Amino acid sequence: MARALRWRPRSTFGRHALGVLLGLVALVLVLELSGEFRNFQFATMSYYAIAAVGLTLLTGINGQISLGHGALMAVGAYTTGLLFTDDGLPLPVVMLIAAAVTALVGAVVGAAAARLHGPYLAGATLALAVAVPGLAIYFDEIFGGEQGLRVNSPEAPDWFGDAIYFLSANETSPTKYLAYVGWITLLLALLLLANLMTGRTGRVWRAVRDDEVAAELAGIGLGRMRVLAFVVSAACAGLAGAVLGVVVRLAAPSGFTIVLSLGLLTAVVLGGLGSLTGALLGSALLVFLPPFVTNLGANLGLDGTQAAQLAPFVYGVVLVLVMLLAPSGAVGVLKKIWARRGSSTRRTG
Repeated sequence: MARALRWRPRSTFGRHALGVLLGLVALVLVLELSGEFRNFQFATMSYYAIAAVGLTLLTGINGQISLGHGALMAVGAYTTGLLFTDDGLPLPVVMLIAAAVTALVGAVVGAAAARLHGPYLAGATLALAVAVPGLAIYFDEIFGGEQGLRVNSPEAPDWFGDAIYFLSANETSPTKYLAYVGWITLLLALLLLANLMTGRTGRVWRAVRDDEVAAELAGIGLGRMRVLAFVVSAACAGLAGAVLGVVVRLAAPSGFTIVLSLGLLTAVVLGGLGSLTGALLGSALLVFLPPFVTNLGANLGLDGTQAAQLAPFVYGVVLVLVMLLAPSGAVGVLKKIWARRGSSTRRTG
């Protein structure tokens, strides 16, 4: 272990880039060894995780509570649906535009966040979550109303299919390609956020969260830093919405209700506030736990309706238990276990 640690890059960016590279290798192994259904689940997890890591920065690092990230994802999804046409812009450019448009919306919301705190901010973002789907219904000629807006699904380029076949001797299905698109976007977002959170900007955000008076006395512009956090978090939500649009192939008001925003906040709390790894774990629970519980209920003799109702109940129980027994989330529990194991190893050594 000590010899391996010597080969770690000394710079923070280098360590984060190495982690992303290892994550890319793990991604190829997992997707190539998984079936079509698992690939779809991983594609689904990718857009949940992109939004969750952005919300982790906003809530866990800067201390702002948002109940409107589902609405921000809707902005990214609808922007992608409008711009990503058969003879239009390439998908990476469309995704960047979706992130930029959502960041502008986040700047407007962040301006309000600079003056609101606690439940007042939560109420303002809750109003955003309610209003944005209603706008899609009101302007039905543009956004498709209740039926939603169809989003084109990208096709894998020939060079990408050839590269995957060279590495794994497997063909690239549309679902697998979408999983790659989502997870590569997630890894890039993680690289950006990890460097922001460990750098000077992240330290300033934590200072604003921990003690506003001390931060202001130190010359930190509280409003400016809150708006910046909201803009970065909103851009992540816009990217997540773009990935959601191409994976689901539809941007509809029913997909961006308050339930989505609450689910993202729940994932952040379950994984551990302020931890990017915790956001990934929480997103995994959000995707993989409900079908696992549903299948378990069916195996225990419950009918389809009862098994489906069991999933949100178990998810709620897990959330309550985590809040009572492990306020620091799953990552906090893992850190405590690792610390105890290290202390016991040093004693026996």
